[in-house]
Amino acid sequence: MKTLKSIFDFYLDASIHVALAVLSLAGVTFHLLGISSDIDLLGFIFFGVIVCYNFIKYGVEAYKYLIVSNAYHKVIQVFSFVSFGFSLYFLLQLDAMIWWATGILGLLSALYAVPFLPSTKNLRSLGGLKIYIVAIVWAGFTVLLPVLDAQMPINWDFWVLFLQRMVLVLVLIIPFEIRDLQWDDKELRTLPQVLGVRRTQNLGIVLSVVFFLLTFLKDEIHQVEVILRLTLTVVLIFVLIANEKMKSRYFVSFWVEAIPVFWFGMFWWVERFF
Repeated sequence: MKTLKSIFDFYLDASIHVALAVLSLAGVTFHLLGISSDIDLLGFIFFGVIVCYNFIKYGVEAYKYLIVSNAYHKVIQVFSFVSFGFSLYFLLQLDAMIWWATGILGLLSALYAVPFLPSTKNLRSLGGLKIYIVAIVWAGFTVLLPVLDAQMPINWDFWVLFLQRMVLVLVLIIPFEIRDLQWDDKELRTLPQVLGVRRTQNLGIVLSVVFFLLTFLKDEIHQVEVILRLTLTVVLIFVLIANEKMKSRYFVSFWVEAIPVFWFGMFWWVERFF
């Protein structure tokens, strides 16, 4: 049992679970747009997210962003280096347009963790800015990259989908913000610090409804999409009102981050059996 727990903790700590969540959202985009999945793009997204998240979580605390002293973190570091090799391989199989977009998103991710200059702060330290950066980067990887990869036009429906994805990510971040309230520096000015827990939950519920209603701004709307977005909205609201459970590490780190996987599973199931 202890071994299984260690494996599960590594699965969470090494950002495999969050990478699977991002991968699932990219998969949802392929389903929504009716385009074939690109294994090279999905492989790049999966391994790239692992590298990015592990650098943000552990690299910024390491000496010169590279040398770690904790033995457990060293294992994660080796895993991250291997993941970097795979992400680079998959990236090289993709079109140059993906490289440019990835470069911009990667720069934004790096500035999130690393200060502009030695005497300045990183973007994460700028009060209230953190969640919007995360939302933009997630939307970029899960909406923009699939659209560019499929060489589809950047039209009205794209921007609606991009905005919806940002709103969804903002809602998914809220349980983490509430869980980390007791540890976050006050300078971060997170939503729970500014609004309080109850108002932050209410904001999340409002954003969940906005996420659903944005669907009706699209030029092309499919009944299945409406039903699955409504289902996801109900799940999001249920999570947001689960007050005590938000204090649990595994509820937030596993179950909340599993929501995109659950949503992708619904799309896959509908496509296979209906």
